[in-house]
Amino acid sequence: MSDSNHDNLFANPLGKVPGFVFDQAVVDVFPDMISRSVPGYETILSHTGELAYRYVQPNTQCYDLGCSLGASTLAISQRIGGRGAKIIAVDNSNAMLEKCSAIMSKTKSATDIELVNGDICHIEISNASLVVMNFTLQFVPLEQRHSLLEKIYRGLNPSGCLILSEKLNFEPESLNTLLSELHHDFKRAQGYSDLEISQKRDSIENVLVPETLETHIKRIRACGFQSASPWFQCFNFCSLVAIK
Repeated sequence: MSDSNHDNLFANPLGKVPGFVFDQAVVDVFPDMISRSVPGYETILSHTGELAYRYVQPNTQCYDLGCSLGASTLAISQRIGGRGAKIIAVDNSNAMLEKCSAIMSKTKSATDIELVNGDICHIEISNASLVVMNFTLQFVPLEQRHSLLEKIYRGLNPSGCLILSEKLNFEPESLNTLLSELHHDFKRAQGYSDLEISQKRDSIENVLVPETLETHIKRIRACGFQSASPWFQCFNFCSLVAIK
């Protein structure tokens, strides 16, 4: 991997660390950043495709909310060809969508893909058989999360599937500390320095706000989903599947 797309954004002392934003600097290194920061990310992506294969119905819509560079969209599209389904990929970062569009233009897909620049809390969800939020809800303000999940539930067809991947908090605090330390060990093994880990943590604090697994499941069930369960977890990162 060339230096131009290697994540070294936090390699040098920054003094006052700025809040994390999905700007061009992050876009340029995002694939490297997420693969070295989220344990199990590739597994979640591949099985997002497998779940799409199982749940996407003909002539329905799939939503990738917080699509970033379109990795989940591509994983879905590779498994649902020939069904007449459409993928609507939404992100509020112009820089992300511009790069995503360039990636999509180089990728052959038998599935119609529409890129939407917008706030996922304000877009319409309709005729959906699959909605994916891979590490997206954690960036949505806490007070908007329930209404967003309710909107997704209403827009899903019967037996529709929601995939929700999140960084989690744990109780008691001793368990949360253990899993956080294991995550930091993982990042060190990926080549991040203690300085990078510390500055990234400071940058993302209060921008990424994690919740407990119990909170997520309670919210999902309160919105009406008939089932909600983790299907993957590594340290403090988890992916849930919920069926309407």
